[in-house]
Amino acid sequence: MYKTHTCGELRAGHAGQTVTLAGWVHRRRDHGGVTFLDLRDRFGLVQVVANPDLPKETLDLVSDVRFEWVLQVTGLVQKRPAGMVNPKMETGEIEVIARQVKVLNPAKPLPFMVSKEDEPIDENTRLKYRYLDLRREKMRRNLELRHRVVKFIRDYLDKRGFLEIETPILFKTTPEGARDYLVPSRVHPGEFYALPQSPQQLKQLLMVAGIERYFQIARCFRDEDQRGDRQPEFTQLDLEMSFVEREDVMALAEGLFTELVAEVVPHKRLLASPWPRLTYEEAMQRFGKDNPDIRFGLELKDITDLAQGCGFKVFEAAVAAGGHVRSFNAKGLGDYTRKQIDELAAFVQEYGAKGLATIALPTEGELRSSFAKFLPEER
Repeated sequence: MYKTHTCGELRAGHAGQTVTLAGWVHRRRDHGGVTFLDLRDRFGLVQVVANPDLPKETLDLVSDVRFEWVLQVTGLVQKRPAGMVNPKMETGEIEVIARQVKVLNPAKPLPFMVSKEDEPIDENTRLKYRYLDLRREKMRRNLELRHRVVKFIRDYLDKRGFLEIETPILFKTTPEGARDYLVPSRVHPGEFYALPQSPQQLKQLLMVAGIERYFQIARCFRDEDQRGDRQPEFTQLDLEMSFVEREDVMALAEGLFTELVAEVVPHKRLLASPWPRLTYEEAMQRFGKDNPDIRFGLELKDITDLAQGCGFKVFEAAVAAGGHVRSFNAKGLGDYTRKQIDELAAFVQEYGAKGLATIALPTEGELRSSFAKFLPEER
């Protein structure tokens, strides 16, 4: 048996027990002949103490230990001395007094320190040494969170009569929003499978087959240009229902994610319950996009009536063409300098805008505007 306990489960109630642990050396400290090792596994950290009374060969071994060596340690759990409790560690009330130490696997010098979470690491280095990157606490938490989210989704939908059904990965090409990834067929030379961009047609076939309620945690593949929110392969919750109306679908999604947040990330909170419902038209008018982040405070206000006949040709041309003029109130920026406003104008031009029409109401002084000279005084 490599271990009797995990590194993260030991507590004061285990004091007096002899345990065997296995894990990675997260940190080491030497103090006057005593070596302290923080041993880490997936479940947490525990402090191991190597005292000078250990056999010489064990002390020599401990002195050679470096970061990320894999050790097996057998020792006695004891409560830490008064004043030495570490409240930042879940196992901070105890320590393990080593009796036997065995090296399961030494480690070469590392390209980056796993234990230093706040140390910036080049992304290419992280990807090259992905097995090291995934040892970091932040990455481990991400994987655990993903597992808990998927498990909750499965349990939630199972209780509501859904069947989890895996659909084929090797399939025929179907029109989607991106290019297909193609896989050549060995059995049928010159012909290809397409990796699914989504299981759309397959889940529709399941509805025709009378399954009624289907879901899967689906792998999807899309050959498209890379952006911050795009990647070639991704995972999505895919579901389909028969004999339902729009409100049924919306209520299911709202219930699922409301309960998921409360169960899996209780320290987070949703802005509103029940969820606000926006039509496409309202979303575009208020936020300028069809999937708005409603936490974003700069809502658009329609000023077409004010812009009509105002004398500013840019606005008048838009209104004459049947368009609208909308504005937003950037509170707290009224004292921006001309240079700062010019920098904002240059910024929006990088994203396709032709310019930035502004009106500034400073704390003191007169109104400043890039187009006020075109407006009659009463406007």
